[in-house]
Amino acid sequence: RCVEALYIYFRAERVEEPYVSITKKRQMPKDGYSEEIEKEVGQAEGKLRTHRSAFSRASVIQAFLGSAPQLTLQLYICILQQEVTVARSIFMVLSLLSIVYGALRCNILAIKIKYDDYDIRVKPAAYLCIFMWRSFEIATRVAVLVLFGSVLRIWVFLIVLLNFLGFFFYPWVIFWLSKSPFPENIEKELSRVGTTIVLCLLTFLYAGINMFCWSAAQVELSDPDLISKSQNWYRMTVYYIVRLMENAFLLLLWYIYRTDFYLYVCAPMLFLQLLIGYCMGIFFMLVFYQFCHPCKKLFSSSITEALLSCFNILYLICQHHKSTLLKGKVAMKSPENTDEAQGSSKTIDSQNRSMHQSVSSNA
Repeated sequence: RCVEALYIYFRAERVEEPYVSITKKRQMPKDGYSEEIEKEVGQAEGKLRTHRSAFSRASVIQAFLGSAPQLTLQLYICILQQEVTVARSIFMVLSLLSIVYGALRCNILAIKIKYDDYDIRVKPAAYLCIFMWRSFEIATRVAVLVLFGSVLRIWVFLIVLLNFLGFFFYPWVIFWLSKSPFPENIEKELSRVGTTIVLCLLTFLYAGINMFCWSAAQVELSDPDLISKSQNWYRMTVYYIVRLMENAFLLLLWYIYRTDFYLYVCAPMLFLQLLIGYCMGIFFMLVFYQFCHPCKKLFSSSITEALLSCFNILYLICQHHKSTLLKGKVAMKSPENTDEAQGSSKTIDSQNRSMHQSVSSNA
């Protein structure tokens, strides 16, 4: 495939192509208006685009099904052996860069699929924000899993299994709840069993990505392109809140059950560094979607508005919980108050009777 792509690239401008196709793309809205642009695409350019898309998808698969487990294993071996060699550190850095590159390509692919009708140009600032976002997010996630696994080896398998199965079955549950027909237009040559296998492999990759970072391409089995076209800020917000709480919980368990090996490590400082590193990844993610996203003009609402609305919902839930607790306390205290009121009324009646009797005797 690589040799074929190079051959097409070097012969693209030397041979005149008899057949061309016309594509129509819209520009990003400027002052509320967007123009439609027509462009001729030759066969060579079309084949190169197909190869580039295939390479991008292959890099995502290789990153999260190859480099991510490799990085986790190498870091775990370094902790067990209490030694970081030069060769192993180089391999870990290359694995991390491979994962970050795969996550970056996943972001770009998701943008191009969601906004296929528009001419998209990704600026260098956007690439930088995505790189920093994914670097902090993936590095801290791997470190948290490795530290937790180094002290609680059996429980880490349960955590990984629950995460993986949850993300694997999530698209299927949404698909069954939507009651949509089974997708038949993935590939004409595939049977129903083959289509099911392809969809299972797709959700398998989706679960592998979400194990380490947020998958920009959200799988939706009811969509013909199998990718959700809507920008669901609430799902992203819930994911990062839950993931941050999970990382903090795993680090807390590591801090409690840490072995003598970590006596020479400042555990509280490492705890804070990993949490701050994950928060830095969230910060760069917010910067990207708020300022550097190539299609931010098409958003119906910004991510900051979604965060504020989520926090308002959480605040209302907390206030409702507090009000119910206060009502319960008042209900518990009300019988005592009624008894006191009845006792006070009885004493007042007795005093009135005694005063009446004394007045009658004097009379």
